[in-house]
Amino acid sequence: MSVQSRAEEELLEKFLDAAARGHVPQVSSLLSHVPSLINQTGSSGWTALMLAARHGQLPVVEELLSRGCDKFSVNSSSQTAYDVSRFWGHRHISILLGGAEPGSLRVLPGSDLVPQENYFSRETLDRLSARRTDTEWMEARQRDEDSVYLLFSSLSPMVSCPEDQGSEGKMKLCRFRYEAVRDLLQEPATVLVFLGVERRKKPPSSSQTQEAGQEPPAWFAVGSDEDAAELLKRCREKSCLFPRSPNRDLLQLSEDEAGVVAQARSVLAWHSRYAFCATCGSSTRPEEAGHKRSCLDSNCRSRRGVHNTCYPRVDPVVIMLVIHPDGNQCLLGRKKIFPAGMFSCLAGFIEPGETMEEAVRRETEEESGVKVGHVQYVSSQPWPMPSSLMLGCLAVATTTDIKVDENEIEEARWFPRQQVIDSLFRGEAPAFVFPPRQTIAHQLIRHWVGINSNL
Repeated sequence: MSVQSRAEEELLEKFLDAAARGHVPQVSSLLSHVPSLINQTGSSGWTALMLAARHGQLPVVEELLSRGCDKFSVNSSSQTAYDVSRFWGHRHISILLGGAEPGSLRVLPGSDLVPQENYFSRETLDRLSARRTDTEWMEARQRDEDSVYLLFSSLSPMVSCPEDQGSEGKMKLCRFRYEAVRDLLQEPATVLVFLGVERRKKPPSSSQTQEAGQEPPAWFAVGSDEDAAELLKRCREKSCLFPRSPNRDLLQLSEDEAGVVAQARSVLAWHSRYAFCATCGSSTRPEEAGHKRSCLDSNCRSRRGVHNTCYPRVDPVVIMLVIHPDGNQCLLGRKKIFPAGMFSCLAGFIEPGETMEEAVRRETEEESGVKVGHVQYVSSQPWPMPSSLMLGCLAVATTTDIKVDENEIEEARWFPRQQVIDSLFRGEAPAFVFPPRQTIAHQLIRHWVGINSNL
């Protein structure tokens, strides 16, 4: 081992030890000098967040989260920091990692059972929706030298990807400044969407001085019909590309960037579908910083009253883990398009005039033949493929016979809890393959194995 490698290893062990001991000043100091330490694992395969969660070091957990650490990292046992804190009984840390506010427990008993924040859900930008109609402010932010622009081609964001593409979280969004995209913004076919301004992770201290009126950087998404190869020439890095398989490739982004892409991609997808008025067929134009389209025909009835085609659409989808009446089995299904051996939760779109609970019951029976009674909402996940909102639920079956609709799914089975646990944590000859950990289906299954399923 070289002297440099040994020094780097010693620095990492020092950082991990400080996290385990709860030494916040040392953790903060080391990260200030070497930010890359934040998600690195030691010889045990654990990150600083996992070690802090194991030893109940809440202040360290808060510090690491404020610096944007990856809550989805898993150790060799497929456990996240959330799983570790739950196992060792550090309730306040599990609440924090699960996304619930400590004070909410007095109002909503059981909210500490909320699973960790779902992928695509992190809000790193303040959307500032009230500013969308302020044309003067918006134009000033577009020209600001600190503003960030993300380029999209056919709904895919330009990203930089290292040679080691198999490593999740390595893909990064390519960020541009105004001068680099100025010409694109003049093109009639270009769609510009204001995403928001960066949230301040920590309020500035009294010792820090800021210019009067200084605001955090604004972020914009740019949808262009220019040839993708020409767009890539704007990036200085050789590793830039536009992902071709969003359902797979976008899962390699960090939590922070995934949340931004979820918003940007969904709105751009809506623009691509509503270039013409759904009411009269006339052309439409973007307004309100890309968050509205208005029909160019002044006589169109869509210009009077509220019409949902004028604003970005969100399609609600129920996704449910159905629990056997004995409480120790869950129902999972697989589609023909799934990778070999993979089973997942059942899911389906909510129909007009239908409640979430009734959608769960209807979709479960249509796909598997199983009837459902009690339904319990767990959490949600934006899914920008193109613009769905996944509403995750647990549901208790009242019948157990399975008869699949082969037009919907290929197979459905009841899986015993222990078999699920073994497949999730043991990793040796699993009974089935789990959906990716970034999906709400994965988190619903993980949530179920960690609680008493007697709903």
